[in-house]
Amino acid sequence: LKNPLLIIMAKWPAYGRCKSRLSKDIGKDYALKIQKKMLMHTILVSKFLEREGHLDITLGINGIGLASSERWCKKIGINNFNLQGRGNLGEKMRRQVLINECVLNNEKRDYLIIGSDLPDLSHLDLLEAISKLRENHVIFGPSEDGGYWLMGLSKELPTRHLIHPFINVKWSSQDVLQNTLDNLSSQNLKVGFLKSKVDIDTIKDLEKRN
Repeated sequence: LKNPLLIIMAKWPAYGRCKSRLSKDIGKDYALKIQKKMLMHTILVSKFLEREGHLDITLGINGIGLASSERWCKKIGINNFNLQGRGNLGEKMRRQVLINECVLNNEKRDYLIIGSDLPDLSHLDLLEAISKLRENHVIFGPSEDGGYWLMGLSKELPTRHLIHPFINVKWSSQDVLQNTLDNLSSQNLKVGFLKSKVDIDTIKDLEKRN
């Protein structure tokens, strides 16, 4: 059996271009430091599981071009990446799945999609996601802002249903998860959930962790 493929949606941490809501409260310098730290934490946790043979990693990169992405991935020890491209978050995530399906010659794999805003992400979280995806077509790790910190798509998910988690969603709203669940509700799919987490987007999110 092939390993699940973990897609990390990663924005290049550039001064003044990341964590805009957080930077308004704590300044661009601190916001950049936090973003870098969370991103590297996500990558280190993921690489540990890759070394242990539990999953494979690819980055979906936004904010820099192809040549810069190649240099960055080489520096941090990531072998596979794709640019996120244009569109809303749903279009970008779906594009990552479709690109990797093409790269894998339509080979069936479980997919896990995460961001890089989770300072308390652990390898146990991802192992639980891998396990739960064996029992469901789609899984979510809810976030307290109404979205989700992880989406999992099973290799058993029929291809015709692949579009449903990504359309008709009010991205960056409190209704992201509910909109997504509404899309799936009529599709006769098994949906599972992980424990809720706090995505770090604002100073209030930071305060919730203290």
